[in-house]
Amino acid sequence: MSVRIGVVVFPGSNCDTDAMHALALEGAEPVALWHESPDLHGVAGVILPGGFSYGDYLRAGALARFSPVMRSVADLAGRGGLVLGICNGFQVLAEAGLVPGALVRNRSLRFVCREVTLVPERLDSPFTVALGERRPLRMPVAHGEGCYVADDASLDAVERDGRVLFRYAHADGSPALDPADPANPNGSLHGIAGVANDAGNVAGLMPHPERAVEGILGSDDGRAIMASMVRSAHARAAAGGPVRVVGGRL
Repeated sequence: MSVRIGVVVFPGSNCDTDAMHALALEGAEPVALWHESPDLHGVAGVILPGGFSYGDYLRAGALARFSPVMRSVADLAGRGGLVLGICNGFQVLAEAGLVPGALVRNRSLRFVCREVTLVPERLDSPFTVALGERRPLRMPVAHGEGCYVADDASLDAVERDGRVLFRYAHADGSPALDPADPANPNGSLHGIAGVANDAGNVAGLMPHPERAVEGILGSDDGRAIMASMVRSAHARAAAGGPVRVVGGRL
């Protein structure tokens, strides 16, 4: 039986269909979740897709975090369910306090839309288990507020606890740690492209894996990330569904 994974649709979402297609490629049953409804329809995991929720008015993700569906997403996350925010979805998760740090204007103060390289920092998270090895991955970014920042204490904790999942990198896989490095598309601190929460079941990622799932798109490197979530959600559902995680570490 295929696992059901929800994809939230906000006003302004534009990658929801891409995310549902990517999930279907991995054998999951994608379920569209309307932002005004708190009903998650029994899904085993949720993706918050890219786009411009509420037109990015006020601040990217700042309005979407108050949508009725987000209360249910937070509850699912608190019970150990998997949640992945991609691009604008990452911004929503950060605004909701479900992942550490914040996303601010790109260092260039310009919208960036191009292919980037990133590398996984760990292969044992629910969002990286299908990667198999630490290798450079190519996929696109498209954002104006993708610069990852955090205060010194939070940044130290993220690094110490192994909550960095992906970093921007050069073609050879060496990480672009310097915010001014051209391989770092938005000036993110420590080259951070993706992070997880303390329990490891909620993650935010600025690049778009759902736009890199077939060779015809220029890269299928994102497919392993989507496969990781599907595989992990299926395993958790088979084990009896999400369980509450208290003070866990990735």
